[in-house]
Amino acid sequence: MQYGSPYTPGAGAMPRYLAGRDELLLTADKYLQAMIKGYPQQPVIYYGLRGVGKTVLLNKIEESAEEQGILYSHIEIAEKRSFIRQIASSSRKIAHQMSVIESAKDFGRKALGIIQAFNVTYNPEDQTFSAGLTDSSAYVTSGILADDLTEMFVSMGRTATKAGKVICFFVDEIQYMKDSEMEALINALHRVNQLRLPIMLFGAGLPKVLRIFGEVKSYSERLFKYVEIAELSDEAATAAIVKPAEDWNVVFDEAAVAEIKRWSKGYPYFIQELCNTIWEFTDKDRIEKADVERVIPTFLNHLDEGFFRVRYDRCTKKEHDFLFAMVKCGELPCTISNVAKILNKKVSSVSPTRAKLISKGIIYSTGHGEIDFTVPQFDAYLQRINPELKLDGE
Repeated sequence: MQYGSPYTPGAGAMPRYLAGRDELLLTADKYLQAMIKGYPQQPVIYYGLRGVGKTVLLNKIEESAEEQGILYSHIEIAEKRSFIRQIASSSRKIAHQMSVIESAKDFGRKALGIIQAFNVTYNPEDQTFSAGLTDSSAYVTSGILADDLTEMFVSMGRTATKAGKVICFFVDEIQYMKDSEMEALINALHRVNQLRLPIMLFGAGLPKVLRIFGEVKSYSERLFKYVEIAELSDEAATAAIVKPAEDWNVVFDEAAVAEIKRWSKGYPYFIQELCNTIWEFTDKDRIEKADVERVIPTFLNHLDEGFFRVRYDRCTKKEHDFLFAMVKCGELPCTISNVAKILNKKVSSVSPTRAKLISKGIIYSTGHGEIDFTVPQFDAYLQRINPELKLDGE
C-alpha cells in the first residue's frame, strides 16, 4: 500500500480506532469521576486471554485519568521482578507530587518518610519478600509486608485527601504477582476502602487471577470488580477492520471482511496483525477476499515466529508433550484425566507439569479438572509445527 498502515499489531499498542470497548471505557470513566467527587470505588480487575486488548484498555483509561488531573502510575509486573519495589517507587513519585501542594505539605512529608522507611528485601531461598526499616528513617515499620504496605497506602490516601487529589494505580500482568505481594495489596486496598480514601486500582491479567485472588484472600471476590474481556462482537470486529482504513479512502468488501473475521476469530490482536499484513502487501483502494487469502501464509508466519513461538520456547520437552496431548484430546477445554490418558501416565504424575504451565501463563483452569490455552488459536499453531502431534519418544 502506498500509505502508512493504520493498524497496530504491537503488544499493547493503541489502535487508531478502539472498537467494541466503549461501554467499558464509559464505566471506567464513571468510576474516576466518582472518585474525584469523593466517592471511593471498588478496584477493577480486567481478565481475559492473550490478545484481547487488556493492556490497550488500561492505557486508554490511563489517558482519561491524566485528562482529569488524577495522579497515576502504570506498573507492568514481570515474573522475576518485585511488584512491591515497583509500587513503592511509584508511590514515592506520587507522594513527592503531593508534598509540594500547600494544603498537604505536612501530610506529604510524612508520606514520603513512611515510603522511605519501606525497605523491601528478597529472600532467594524461600522466594519471599519482607519489609523492613531503613537505618536513616524516623518512621517505624513492622517488618510485616501486608501491614507496612497498608500503612503506606493509608498515609498516601490521607495526603491525597488533604491535597484534593485522587491516586490511581494501573497494574498490568497482575497474575505474575507473588502470593505475599497479592495478600499485601489486597490488605492495603481493603483498608483504604474502609477509610474512604481516594486510592483506586485498575488491574489486568489472565483468567487465573480469579482463582489466585480467591485463594489468597476469601473476601477478595467482594473487594474487587472482576470484568471479563473477550473477543470482539461481530459488529465491533467489522468496525476494527474497516474504520482505520477510512482515513485513506480504502475500503474492504463484505467477503474480505468475512474472511478476516474467519481467521482472526474476533481477537483484536489477530485483526490488527492480519489487516496490517494485508496493508503491507496490497496496492488497491478496495480490498477483496482474494487479497486476504493471498497473505494468510505470511500472516500465520508472523504469528508463529512471534506471538506463538515466544511462548512455546519457554516450555520444556515434558511441557511440550503435555500441550500436544491437550490438542490430541480433540476438544477444548479438555480434562486433565484425558491428558494423562494420552500421555499414558497417572493424573498425579502430570499434575506438576500442569501447575508449571499455569504458572507460566500458557494454560489456565476453566473449571474443575478442565484446562485450556491462554493464547487463542494456540492449538492450531501446535498442529502446524507438529502435524501428527507426536510426543517425545514416539
